[in-house]
Amino acid sequence: MASHLDDLRGIVENEAEPSFENVMAAYDHSGADLSKIETLFSNLTSSLNTDELQVVQTEMAPLQARHTNTVYTFAGLFPKIETVWNKRLEASLNTEQIRLCERLHMDFCRHGARFDDGDKEAYAKITERLAELETKFSQNVMGDEGGWTMEVSLAAGDLAGCPEGLIADARAAAEEKAEGNKRPEPDQHVITLNRSLVEPFLTFADRRELREKSWRAWTKRGELDPARANQPIAEEILKLRAKQAAMHGKETFAHYQCEDMMAQKPTNVMELLEKVWSPAKESANREREALEEFVTSEGVAVEGGIQPWDWRYYAEKVRQQKYDFDEGELKPYLSLEAMTKAIFHVSYKLFGLKYVPRPDIVSYHPDVQTYEVREADPAGGEDKLVAIFIHDNYARKFKSSGAWMSEYRGQTKNLAPGQPEILKVPIISNNNNFSRGEHTLLSFDDAITLFHEFGHAHHGMLSNCTYGRLAGTNVLTDFVELPSQLMEHWLKQPEVLREFATHYKSGEIVPDTLLAKQKAAEQFNEGFATIEYTACALVDMAMHMHSDYANFDLLSFEEKELNRLGMPQGIVMRHRPTHFQHLFTSSHYAAGYYVYLWAEVLDADAFQAFKETGDVFDKATAEAARTHIYSSGNSIDPAELFRRFRGRDPVIKFMLQKKGLAPKD
Repeated sequence: MASHLDDLRGIVENEAEPSFENVMAAYDHSGADLSKIETLFSNLTSSLNTDELQVVQTEMAPLQARHTNTVYTFAGLFPKIETVWNKRLEASLNTEQIRLCERLHMDFCRHGARFDDGDKEAYAKITERLAELETKFSQNVMGDEGGWTMEVSLAAGDLAGCPEGLIADARAAAEEKAEGNKRPEPDQHVITLNRSLVEPFLTFADRRELREKSWRAWTKRGELDPARANQPIAEEILKLRAKQAAMHGKETFAHYQCEDMMAQKPTNVMELLEKVWSPAKESANREREALEEFVTSEGVAVEGGIQPWDWRYYAEKVRQQKYDFDEGELKPYLSLEAMTKAIFHVSYKLFGLKYVPRPDIVSYHPDVQTYEVREADPAGGEDKLVAIFIHDNYARKFKSSGAWMSEYRGQTKNLAPGQPEILKVPIISNNNNFSRGEHTLLSFDDAITLFHEFGHAHHGMLSNCTYGRLAGTNVLTDFVELPSQLMEHWLKQPEVLREFATHYKSGEIVPDTLLAKQKAAEQFNEGFATIEYTACALVDMAMHMHSDYANFDLLSFEEKELNRLGMPQGIVMRHRPTHFQHLFTSSHYAAGYYVYLWAEVLDADAFQAFKETGDVFDKATAEAARTHIYSSGNSIDPAELFRRFRGRDPVIKFMLQKKGLAPKD
């Protein structure tokens, strides 16, 4: 931190006329020492956040926030930035340099650089308190997820209905939870709150009371232990964010957030969400009726009708009956090993990237696999080093839930004097939370997640920007999910599955008949999935559109808002507020969870460009995608990037068609 402030002092005390190079470019490469340690620290607190490290994280959170405030209010710095910003259009700068001026100026303004001294101090206190609260929220969720288990017994029939792979995962979880080197009893299995374990259990387990028990724990993360209660933390975060927005002269925090999004205004977000909500609700209600018809036809008495802990279970039964497709039949062909090969193949076919294992590079955990990413030299020389890629795929103690991409070093060409050229090479990481057994078999959704995160990885690895602030994933939040969601489409292509979906035991290629069944069932239960997500986005936006949180009760608000929306019976939000980490472990996705749907409009339209060529690996289209979607970062306005790729603005119809929600002709 001290080194970073020394860099800023050098900018301020430079007596030369403020210029792009001695202000904007110098600021962009300032703090290199801090960046190295801060990204390492951030990644460890997500991937291996031991009890000891959590103590450090709690202590450091307000100190890091205080440093950020110090940077944005550093005496004499903003006037120089504003001087260069004011002259940006008459200073013979290129497009990327003008963009850097605009983004840095906005960064400073949004961090209160124009506030008077009193407001700067008040704003600093708010951000420091937010950092403390967001850290505590994250640790509480991790504590609930790591602290809850449900022991189940094969002999007692607790795992009746569960496929072989799920039983193996439950056994592996029992071994993971065993204390010390003590091996659990042969019949000992456990269900944890890891999504890759609890969702399959809810899908296949015949024992309804056990499904209900695990579902209730899963949906009450952040509420399971009074010592880890996240409701008051989230409520205080909302109040502080409202104060932030008011200090910036914005009506609500949602208005403040949307100002720096492609959407621009909350009303534009709501317009998109409402276009999806109504047809999704109709679809979900039809799906529930189909589940009820199945239950009746089977002569099963389901007390109280289809409940949330029943939906996945009976949806799988109906899928098997209607489409003769059993998700469990596909999993043996979707091993993590096979799907990783598939990802590397797609990456090579689209972008010419090769992945060279580097087992000699020691990482923070034995699970982690590290690769050099290389591409051919057009001049015929040695393959060029593009990036280092870190793959961390397994759930474990002290690791955050979910899946994410991160950077240990972002791409840049703007190095400070004396820095080695190797620092231009990005170090990119993907984290997943798959259950580790002897063989890790993925559901189709898990495989989609693997491809999704790899799309983010491409965004970081293929970045080709001059300035770090504009590089890689440093884009507007409702554009950042386009590269990731676009990559998901290739998993669904028959030519990919026919080559790489091989049985983990026999090596047999997945049968065409099974792929045909999977394809036919693809849109089944899409209403449920869309409601699960869209409810979260709507509640998020509504929650952040308050200007006054006096007497605000988070859980009462959740209930009232879902009632107002007409939430279909038997479905709950995919992320309930007390464990909604997208919203409450940082502000990045706050009033911005909608971005996945916004980006889905973009990705469906973008993949259509490949389909229109008749070749999903069309070289010219792939090169255009690399240039305009994966390599340009934030160097150009994202709406303009999409227009350059597609030749027009995006249209919504391809997304609705993909979901089966388009109006019938």
